[in-house]
Amino acid sequence: MFKKILIANRGEIALRVIRTCKEMGIKTVAVYSTADVNSLHVRFADEAVCIGPPPSSASYLKISNIMAAAEITNADAIHPGYGFLSENAKFSKICDEHGIKFIGASPEMIDGMGDKASAKSTMIKAGVPTVPGSEGLLENLEDAKKTAKSIGYPVMMKATAGGGGKGMRIIREEAEIEDAWNSARTEAAAAFGNDGMYMEKFIEEPRHIEIQIAGDQFGNYCHLSERDCSIQRRHQKLVEETPSPFMTKKLREQMGKAAVKAASAVKYEGVGTVEFLVDKNRKFYFMEMNTRIQVEHTITEEVINFDLIKEQIKIAAGEKISGQDYYPLMHAIQCRINAEDPFNDFRPSPGAITTYHAPGGHGVRVDTHVYADYVIPPHYDSMISKLITVAQTRKEAIEKMQRALSEYVIEGIKTTIPFHQQLMEDENFLKGNCTTKFMDTFVLKRQ
Repeated sequence: MFKKILIANRGEIALRVIRTCKEMGIKTVAVYSTADVNSLHVRFADEAVCIGPPPSSASYLKISNIMAAAEITNADAIHPGYGFLSENAKFSKICDEHGIKFIGASPEMIDGMGDKASAKSTMIKAGVPTVPGSEGLLENLEDAKKTAKSIGYPVMMKATAGGGGKGMRIIREEAEIEDAWNSARTEAAAAFGNDGMYMEKFIEEPRHIEIQIAGDQFGNYCHLSERDCSIQRRHQKLVEETPSPFMTKKLREQMGKAAVKAASAVKYEGVGTVEFLVDKNRKFYFMEMNTRIQVEHTITEEVINFDLIKEQIKIAAGEKISGQDYYPLMHAIQCRINAEDPFNDFRPSPGAITTYHAPGGHGVRVDTHVYADYVIPPHYDSMISKLITVAQTRKEAIEKMQRALSEYVIEGIKTTIPFHQQLMEDENFLKGNCTTKFMDTFVLKRQ
C-alpha cells in the first residue's frame, strides 16, 4: 500500500480523497494555488505545497509544478480527482516514468477512451450497443451529407475531442448541415485544438444514465449499478440520483452487462463510468467512458455502502476486486450547490461567504471545502458543495432533500439552492419525468 499520496486537485474532491487516505493510514500532500491558500483541503492534508498563481494553466494544470511537489514530499502516488489532469494521458505517462503511481487509467486507456470516435469503434467490436453513426471521423462536408442521409435525420454532429457541449450541433434537415459543419469545426478547433468531427443519430427524449464500473489488473470486472444524470443545463449536470426512476430490473441487468463488457474489452483498471443515452423505448446506446472518479460518485457510495475512493486506491496498489456486481439498497439524490445566480442565467457569483450553516440529520451528507469567511475565487468551477440525501424510497429521499435545502444557509454570495428547492417541488421531477431536455421547459419562479 502507498505511504504518501499527493492529491493533484482542489476543493471538495481533494478533501474527499484526504479523508479516505487518513482512514487508510496514508499520509497526504495537498497542492494549491495562491487563490486556494485558505481552502479546507490545504488545512487537513499532512503537507501542503503551493504550485503557482490562481490561473489553472499556471497551477493545477502545470504538470512540472505538480511533479516537483510530489518529488520534494516523497509522494509515491498521485490521485488526480476529477477535472484538471484526471484524464490527461501525458500526465499519467510522466507519473509512470518517474516511478510515481497515477491513481487512474493508463495513458493508452485515456487516449483510447478520450477520443470519442476511437472509443465508439472499440465498443462496436465489443458488442456494446452504440448510436448509429459515421464509421470514424467525417472526411469532409460531402461525407457529412452522405452519412446524414444514410442514418436519417435528425442527426447530431460532434467533436471527437469534445466535452461540455463544445463542437456539438443538432441537424434536422440537409439545409442546415453546411452551417453546422463550419461552426462546429471552428468551435472545436478553438476549444480543443482538434476540429475532427463525427456524426450520430439524434436520440429523441433521451435520458443520460451511467453505470459505475471497476476493474483490476487481474482481469476482474464488476458494475456498481446506475446513476441518472438527465437533469442538465448546457450539458452540465445539476442533479443526479440512483436508482434511476426510469429503470427496470431487466434494463439494469442489460446495461450492467454492457458496461462490464465495455470494461473488459479495454482491460480497464481502476474505477470508471460507462455513460449511456437511453431513449423513450428503453433502448440504450454507449455514449462515452470516463476513466476517473465522477462528481456524483457519492450517491453510489450511499446506496451500496461502499467507499469508491478507497477502492480506487486499493486497485492502484495492485489489490483484487471482489468481481461481484452491486445493486442499490436505498435511494439517493445529489444536488450540486454552485456559486451562481439562478435568477440571472446562472451567472457565477464568486466572493466572500459571510454566513455558512450546513444541514445535518439522518441520511444527509454534505461534501464541501467552504465555510464562513471563505472567499470563493473566480478562477475555477463554480461548484462549492454537494448535498446528498439517502432514504428507503425516492419519495423519502426527495422529502429529506427538501428539508435539507431549507436548512442550508450560505450568505454573501448567490447560490443555486433556490433552484434546487423549486426543482424538488416540480411536478415532472416528482413523477420522474426527467429527460436531458428537462431544463428547456423548467420555469424558475422569482422569489
